[in-house]
Amino acid sequence: MTTPTYFDQYDNLAFERDEDGVLVLRFHTDGGPLTFTGRTHEDLPQALEDIALDADNRALVITGTGEHFMKDIDGPSLGEIFKPAAWEKTRVEGRKVLERLLDLPMPVVGVANGTATIHSEYLLLADVHIASERATYGDFPHPAFGVTAGDGLHVVWEEIAGTQRAKWLLWTGETIDAQTALQWGVVNEVVAHEHALERGIEIARKLAAKPALYRSLQKQTLNLALRRRLTQDVPFGMALEGLTAADLAYQQQA
Repeated sequence: MTTPTYFDQYDNLAFERDEDGVLVLRFHTDGGPLTFTGRTHEDLPQALEDIALDADNRALVITGTGEHFMKDIDGPSLGEIFKPAAWEKTRVEGRKVLERLLDLPMPVVGVANGTATIHSEYLLLADVHIASERATYGDFPHPAFGVTAGDGLHVVWEEIAGTQRAKWLLWTGETIDAQTALQWGVVNEVVAHEHALERGIEIARKLAAKPALYRSLQKQTLNLALRRRLTQDVPFGMALEGLTAADLAYQQQA
C-alpha cells in the first residue's frame, strides 16, 4: 500500500496503517496529548471523508496520545461562536463529524487511553469501545462555559447509557471511571493501560478480515437507531447550544 497524502495533511491527526488495513487515527498536539482547537474541529470532517474514500482502510481505530484521549480545549480558537455565521460553521462541522463516523464503510474501534472529558461521544459512536483502566469520562467544556451540550453528547450518551445517567453526567460536569463506564454499558472491555491500544488493534484486525461488503453493510445495520437519532435531534440540540453561546456575549456586557 502507498502512503496516502492525507496522512500528513492534518496538524492534530496522526495516521498509521498496517498490512491488514487497520488504520489508527491518533489525536495529538505536537506529538503530545491533544488540545482541541478550532482547527481540530474544522479538519476532522474532511479527514473522516478521506478515510471513507480510501479503499485500503478496512478498519479504523481512534485513540488519543499519552494519558489523555481529550482533556484540554482552546476555547477562543473556536472563534466568535456567539455570532450566527460563526456558529453555523461550527454546527455544520459538528454534525458532519458525527454522521461521518457512523457512515464510515468500515468498523470503528474506539480506545479510551485516558481522560475523555471532551468529545467523549466520538468514542461512544465506535462499534467496539475499549477503555484503559485509567480512562475517565465526562463533559468538561459545556458546564464550564455555560453552553448546552447539544452537539451530539446529549443524543449519544442517552442512547448508550440511558436518560438519567446522561442527565446526571451532562448536568453536573462530574466524571466516571472506566469500571463505572463498563457497568453502565458504555465500554465493552476495560484493560490494563499499557495494553489498551494493542487490544483495540487486535479487535480491529479481526474485523478487518471480514468481507468488504459485510463490513460496510454490518456497519450500517448496527447503527440505524443511532443514525436516526443524530439526524433527528442534533440539529435542534445545536440550535439550543447556539442560543446559549450567543448569550455569552451579553453575559460579558453585564
